[in-house]
Amino acid sequence: MNILYICHRFPYPPKRGGKIRPFNMIQHLSKKHNVTVVSIVRSEEEAKEGEGLKDFCNKYIMVKLNNKLSWLRTILNLLSTKPSSFGFFYSPEMKKILINEYTRNHYDLIFVHCSSVASYVAENKSVPKIIDFGDMDSQKWLDYSKFKTFPLSLGYKLEGTKLEAEEKRLAKLFTYSSCTTRAEFETLASYNVTKNIFWFPNGVDYEYFKPSNNTYKKYTICFIGRMDYYPNQECMFRFCKDVFPIVKEKVPDAKLTIIGANPTKKIMELENLPGVKVTGSVDDVRPYVLESAVNVAPLNIARGTQNKILESMAMGVPVIASSLAANGIDAIAGEHLLVADSAEEYVNAILQLFSNPLERNRLSRQGRERMLSHHDWEHSMKKLDMLIDRCISM
Repeated sequence: MNILYICHRFPYPPKRGGKIRPFNMIQHLSKKHNVTVVSIVRSEEEAKEGEGLKDFCNKYIMVKLNNKLSWLRTILNLLSTKPSSFGFFYSPEMKKILINEYTRNHYDLIFVHCSSVASYVAENKSVPKIIDFGDMDSQKWLDYSKFKTFPLSLGYKLEGTKLEAEEKRLAKLFTYSSCTTRAEFETLASYNVTKNIFWFPNGVDYEYFKPSNNTYKKYTICFIGRMDYYPNQECMFRFCKDVFPIVKEKVPDAKLTIIGANPTKKIMELENLPGVKVTGSVDDVRPYVLESAVNVAPLNIARGTQNKILESMAMGVPVIASSLAANGIDAIAGEHLLVADSAEEYVNAILQLFSNPLERNRLSRQGRERMLSHHDWEHSMKKLDMLIDRCISM
């Protein structure tokens, strides 16, 4: 089968959330099908890194965005019914390339990952089409509006509302729609636009992310995430204000390591707090996570699957997550990870793991076992195959 695969971030190397899911799909599909990937790159560095995708697909086409024009389209879309984020990812060159691809070549399936590039092929009615929303982005923007002050709150609410309308429109135009988690599936189902909806989870490379025989540091907490991303910033500011000082008061040796690329100046200033270290970008997050007693994911804005939680649990490092972050994981609270929402709940959960090695070992073992059974890429890709079979047979 010939598959045209379109995504909004060039899916190699698979080092961040927006690239991990499409890369694993492309790698899997290319074992049995001819896959042509068309995707955006935003810099020469990203283009150079992305050349490694040649080993995982039949052909790829990179389209470099003009960042100045992308931001101009983003701003202009504020005055239209189109989402501003769609303006950013629009490229006349990419549209021309895609029209050329599916008119000159025979494709049995068009697969789109992420709604922001779906409009390029939405009107094509000659080929079965699947849109994998991944996360329902509209709901994330609407969540942002609750944490921003006016007038930014109004802007985020407007974008979320426009995105939701566009998601509903796109779901009508594609043969099948899919997403990442049960929670995202419920959102998609609530649109009541099509019966042809599906979900399949993200997996984790449990051979790469695996436990270590080295001794962990008994009183070390870690957080993983890009630190130029607002939800990660917001939750760390709140955690360092409301939770960590209480933990530090009760356990003076407690330490917090914030691991993630591109920390802002304000994030770097968190190092002024006793016991807090901000690493910035690191070549490999595993040593930092494996030396920790616990990984926290106290996100107050969270949609879809938090890959950092999957990776930590696969490494056997217990996770304490907010209810929102835990919703994206196919795991049971109290059995495979701990869930906390208030400062008091976080403090109690952290102190419990600090003081009770047996409980930590239990969560470590059962968390990894859950990743092997419910977040295995091979199992997830079988669901993808099922989705494609349903789409093609319609």
